Amino acid sequence: MSPTIQITADAINCLIYAYFQDSGFQHSAFVLRAEGRLEHSSHFGKHVPRGELVELLSKALLYSEVEAHWKGSVMTANCKSAFSLLEQHICSPDPSLPATSTYDQSQQMSPMSEIGQQTSSHPHANGVADSSIKRKASTPITDETLVEKRPRTSAASEDMDVDSIASSSVESKQVDVKASASGRGGTELRPVGKRPQGPADDVTDPSVVSLLKGHKTEVFVCAWNPTKKSTLASGSRDTVVHLWNVPDARPVISSIPPKIGPPMTLAYPSKSEQGDLTSLDWTRDGSLLAIGSYDAILRVCTTSGELYFSHTQHEGPIFATRFSRSGRWLLTASLDGTACVWDVAEKRLHKQFQCHKDVDWLTEDLFASCGADGKIQIMSLETSRPPKTLLGHTTEVNQIKCSPTRTKIASCSDDQTARIWNIEDVVYSRPSNDDVMVLKGHTNTVSSIAWCPVTVEGEHELLATSSFDDHKKHVYALAFSPDARFFATGGGDGWLHVYDVKARQKRWSWYAGSEKPGIFEIDWQQSGNINRMALALESNQVGVVDVTRVPFLQ
Repeated sequence: MSPTIQITADAINCLIYAYFQDSGFQHSAFVLRAEGRLEHSSHFGKHVPRGELVELLSKALLYSEVEAHWKGSVMTANCKSAFSLLEQHICSPDPSLPATSTYDQSQQMSPMSEIGQQTSSHPHANGVADSSIKRKASTPITDETLVEKRPRTSAASEDMDVDSIASSSVESKQVDVKASASGRGGTELRPVGKRPQGPADDVTDPSVVSLLKGHKTEVFVCAWNPTKKSTLASGSRDTVVHLWNVPDARPVISSIPPKIGPPMTLAYPSKSEQGDLTSLDWTRDGSLLAIGSYDAILRVCTTSGELYFSHTQHEGPIFATRFSRSGRWLLTASLDGTACVWDVAEKRLHKQFQCHKDVDWLTEDLFASCGADGKIQIMSLETSRPPKTLLGHTTEVNQIKCSPTRTKIASCSDDQTARIWNIEDVVYSRPSNDDVMVLKGHTNTVSSIAWCPVTVEGEHELLATSSFDDHKKHVYALAFSPDARFFATGGGDGWLHVYDVKARQKRWSWYAGSEKPGIFEIDWQQSGNINRMALALESNQVGVVDVTRVPFLQ
């Protein structure tokens, strides 16, 4: 009796996970691993050869070809139509070729064993398999391709409700921010069904959120200029950056949203069809904007929209761009496994490091990096070897952030924890303190972290963490208000939630709509009478929330 062929969803998920990693689809692999709970799979630790999924699909096509053309002991030999994964095969005879070929029974070979022998020489098989090894930066994108800066999500479900952020506990002397499911004074948010775009309460004027239309694809990133307060940059999946002139806050008595004209469009040619923008970072003086992209090209432009310089040093998607505080250096990190430090004034590469895909500056000559190996490395511009390596996470580290005091690093990981590391020894040459605070409480991957920008004298610094277990779908964005009164979260479920830090309560929520609802990034701006948030939206729009007009946030 022949052995039974077993195909399980779990095995398929592990194959797809390996394909995502081979192709450079790191964020898609990240999401599949979390949602499929692949760590609990008996297949997860098994070695999967590169291109295995495409190889198996190639063999499936060969089987389909044999099945379609095999007629007893005769095979159709003059068909010139190719086989496709997604199209039904229709034979198209080539009159210049013989119509059939006769199968020699003495070969004692079944169609399935013939497929096994033909695989390596088939005209389609090797070409397809090779393509699976290419970096995502050179992979054509289609409407069905998974969005890699922030994984795309489906429309809000019919039973969506407003949930609270999960609280975290600490193994040692940590302080965390917790939030309850409702606010005060009529702001309680009850479960709702599928609802239209707008505030979750019936008190806030819906016009407090202005929607800027101009992008043709999903908007992944947004950033206010730190000195030219009316300038807002946004970037989308098609490598397009818009510079918007957003007027200062309107009079409170006016219910008419401010008129915002067409943006200045910075459309840069890409060397590949994949141009998802991943990072926007302004210098502290607001004169230059660094742009990271999946096409592996670094671009830096001025506030007038002129290209200051660009470079193709990286060989994979650029995930992070970070100017140093002085603006002398620009730090970039890529999926190619390197970080580059650029001399901004000289418009040239200063040094390239073999390290990770996420980075943050500690000082003018020190930065930290993290990545898939679970390590955090402190790097110095003076040496090639890291002065210090931080070990403790058991799986991929997703993000690192240096505290405002430059004494600690926070990190978050697939291992469902966030950690706080002391770096006073390398930054201030103080005695070494390797005690690590481990924050536990999340039940899924911890995807992002944010330090509270202001610390009250005598109190601990505050850190907020977000995970795939906080909203109804993945949390993509997390931001504190500059005055540290509030923090906001945005996710794939379309909800923007704003929490009161001191009261540890949710104060207000806004829903982005049921069609392409994701909120990918939040940038909060406060200056004088200005208090507003910019939102990067999956709906191809940029949202601007006028916080001064939200009653529950006053």
